[in-house]
Amino acid sequence: MRLKRVDKKHIELHHKTAIGSEKYLKSIVYGGLDGIITTFAVVAGVAGAALGSGIILILGFANLIADGISMAIGDYLSTKSENEFHELEKKHEKEEVKNYPEAEKEEMIEFYIKKGINRQDAIKLVNIIFKNKKLAVETLVTEELDIPNAEESPVKNAVFTFLSFFVFGLIPLVIYIIHYLNSSFISNTFIVTIILTAIALFLLGSFKVRITGKNWLYSGIETLVIGGVAASAAFLVGRALAGMAG
Repeated sequence: MRLKRVDKKHIELHHKTAIGSEKYLKSIVYGGLDGIITTFAVVAGVAGAALGSGIILILGFANLIADGISMAIGDYLSTKSENEFHELEKKHEKEEVKNYPEAEKEEMIEFYIKKGINRQDAIKLVNIIFKNKKLAVETLVTEELDIPNAEESPVKNAVFTFLSFFVFGLIPLVIYIIHYLNSSFISNTFIVTIILTAIALFLLGSFKVRITGKNWLYSGIETLVIGGVAASAAFLVGRALAGMAG
C-alpha cells in the first residue's frame, strides 16, 4: 500500500496560522465585543432620551477613545503580570529539577499515571524525558502547570484590543456620522443602527468558532442575545431619565 505524501510546509503553515490566530483571538473578540456593546449602549441610552445625533457622536467617540485606551491598558497589564508569574514558575521548576530531580521524576510519573498510562510505561517515559534537563523543565511547566512555552506580547495584545474595540465600536456610530453629514440620506437612524449592530454581534460571536470549534450558530446567537440585553437596559434607562436632559 502506497502512503500518501504529507506536505510538511503545508502542515507547518497551518500550525503557525492556527497559533497566530489563537494568540490574539481573545484580544480581538473581547475588544470587539466591548466596543460594540458599550458604544451601542451609549447610542441606545441617548436615543432613548430622544437627544440629537451630535450628542450621540460626542458621547460615542468619547467612549471609543476613553474605554478603548482603558481596555488596552488593562490587557497590557494583565498580560504582563501573567508573563511575570509564568517566568517565576518556570524558574522555580528549573531549580526543582536541578536540586530534587528524583522528586520531580516521581511527580511527573504520578501525573502520567493519572492520565491513564500504566506505571511501568510512565517510568520509561519520564526517564527518557529527564535525559534532557531542559526538556524536563519544559514538560513540567507545560504539562503539569499548563503554562505555554511561548509568552504573549503585552504590547501586541494591547494594540489588538484597542484596534478591535475602536473598529467594531464604530459600527453603531456609522449611521449617525452619515446622518450628521447629510440628514436627508437616512431617516430611521436608530433602527438601521440596531440592525447593523445585531449583524456585527452575530458575526463576531460566530468568528470565535474558528479556533474553539464550537457551533457557530449557537455562538453567534449567544453573543447577539448578551449584547442585546445590555443595549436594551441602556435604552430603557435613557428613556426613563429622558426628562433630566431638558
